[in-house]
Amino acid sequence: MAAVDRSTIWPYDAQGEPGDFFYARDAHPTGAEAEARLGELEGGDALLYASGMGAETAVLLAFARPGTTIALAQGAYFGTSVLIGLLEPWGLRYVEYDQTEAPPPDAEIVWVESPANPTLTTPNWEPLRAHPGLVVCDATASTPVYLRALDEGADVVVHSATKFLTGSHDALLGATVTRDPEKTARLRLFRTNTGITASAYSAASLLDGLDSLDERMRRITESATEIARRLEAHPAVALVRYPGFSGLISFDVADPRAVETATRLITNATSLGGVKSTMESRHRWEGDRIPAGLLRLSVGLEDVDELWADLANALG
Repeated sequence: MAAVDRSTIWPYDAQGEPGDFFYARDAHPTGAEAEARLGELEGGDALLYASGMGAETAVLLAFARPGTTIALAQGAYFGTSVLIGLLEPWGLRYVEYDQTEAPPPDAEIVWVESPANPTLTTPNWEPLRAHPGLVVCDATASTPVYLRALDEGADVVVHSATKFLTGSHDALLGATVTRDPEKTARLRLFRTNTGITASAYSAASLLDGLDSLDERMRRITESATEIARRLEAHPAVALVRYPGFSGLISFDVADPRAVETATRLITNATSLGGVKSTMESRHRWEGDRIPAGLLRLSVGLEDVDELWADLANALG
């Protein structure tokens, strides 16, 4: 693992002034190194947070105001809509929209996800580039290997770095990336003063994950593409969703609970993006906003034929 500086304080200089690091809630060396690496990949300035939801919270606190309307991509990560709903007493509201079309013109913030988790749609960037509001893109499943959303017109990129970026299910971590120094400074201010800074250990896990990111994501994509092809041909599968890149596949079956509990190689667990494949039914968490039979599969690095044998057995 990358070197971890576990200090929480650093001495002032000889004149009694703080240096780059003085208190870990503001910044720490391991985090700064990981932010620089991620920022280079994304083409912007990265900040790390205690979780992906911590990153989303910082974005909403930094840029929303009482009365703000957020246009949220339909079928995007369920936790995002829950978070915005919890902030409704503070005057925020959201409307869901089809991100393959143009967003509502009067929304102050447009929040898209590429691809949406678990419906796996991708944004239509042309109308987003023309929209006057703040454009936020959750690029968790794309990673900068498949999308640099700042290049496409996003103002802020959000990652649940817990997932593909670290790839090891051993660190809870979130990230934002911007190219506007004022936006970065505002996000840092809220991060420091809400105490949602990432730990040094989690930052070190990200550094390790970034070392293998490109190779890992391309191998995952190759396997997921083949698994999606075989799922489409299976008689027990009603519908397959796969955007053509990364490791997320969702597919519909008659009895998702029977399938998810029958696998042996694929772990029946929540979350996604690890080197070990996971699968779960999402209706238990999300209700009728998604099909009752939807299973979300996150493809890892296991042998593709072994993964398919496990799935085929469960489907049978």
